[in-house]
Amino acid sequence: MGRAAHLDRASVRAYPNNPRSATLDHSRYDWGMKIITCKTKRTRTRSPNNKTTTGYRISDDLWAVLQPLLPVHLNPHPLGGGRPRIPDRQCANAIFYVLRTGCQWQALDETELCAHSTAHDRYQEWVQAGVFLQRWKAGVSRFDELQGLDWAWLSMDGAITKAPLGGDETGPNPTDRGKSGVKRSLLTEGHGVAVGLAVQGANRHDMKMVRQTIASVVVERPTPTPEHPQGVSMDKGYDYQEVRDILTEFGFTAHIRSRGEEAQELKRKAGARARRWVVERSHSWMNRFRRILIRWEKKPANYIGFLHFACALIAFRAAGLFG
Repeated sequence: MGRAAHLDRASVRAYPNNPRSATLDHSRYDWGMKIITCKTKRTRTRSPNNKTTTGYRISDDLWAVLQPLLPVHLNPHPLGGGRPRIPDRQCANAIFYVLRTGCQWQALDETELCAHSTAHDRYQEWVQAGVFLQRWKAGVSRFDELQGLDWAWLSMDGAITKAPLGGDETGPNPTDRGKSGVKRSLLTEGHGVAVGLAVQGANRHDMKMVRQTIASVVVERPTPTPEHPQGVSMDKGYDYQEVRDILTEFGFTAHIRSRGEEAQELKRKAGARARRWVVERSHSWMNRFRRILIRWEKKPANYIGFLHFACALIAFRAAGLFG
């Protein structure tokens, strides 16, 4: 039997040892160009929805906490008619989906949540009303009620992320060949719950953001006393007299050490604990919300709104209200 007769069979497997390989269509075999067109056979049914990405929804327990913070909508129509308003929870699910997955707003059109324009308009409406800041305050207050804020040991550190679209409060990133970036300065209490946050350009030095970060504390802070001092752990990037003066002005005790000095102390003193790592862990927690890992918002208010939302979710989770 010749080669051509052998290929004239109904089908010839491209890889005989692989039972899942594609089969050749002999009617579309081009002898001149030596091109083989394969028909792919799928052996399993396709899932209608990707459960990994479409499962991000606000739970009933969290919604019970967040719903009272939303502004009351007034119908501007003179006769009380007009288009039916999309429910707030449906828009909140869409906003949470964008925050958690980092997808584009337009990608919401391919989900069953709501139109991207509706979700984006509702998000900007809530940002202007300060909803996400109030959610953060509520989360920290609830954590204080259930677990208790540890004001004895606070930690502060900055983190730089990319900002490809630029906008206000961005600057050249010195660690990324001068590309556009943004820096967030985070202040956490002893358990790692964020209590203060500031945003500026990536080229802004950490020590220049200390005052703004401390001034942004979202809950009432107890007055420090000699019996109950309040220390702030920082790395060597804050080792300036200006930083020490600012901390003294706010009643804090400065603990500024490099990583090596802190490691040596842990070896010398039995029972000594590292303190500064909690803020680095909090930055890692925030980066799990993919929308703030890279800043795509040109308006600083929209970007800060996502940061406040992420801080609120972390606080509620740390309080044990939901898994």
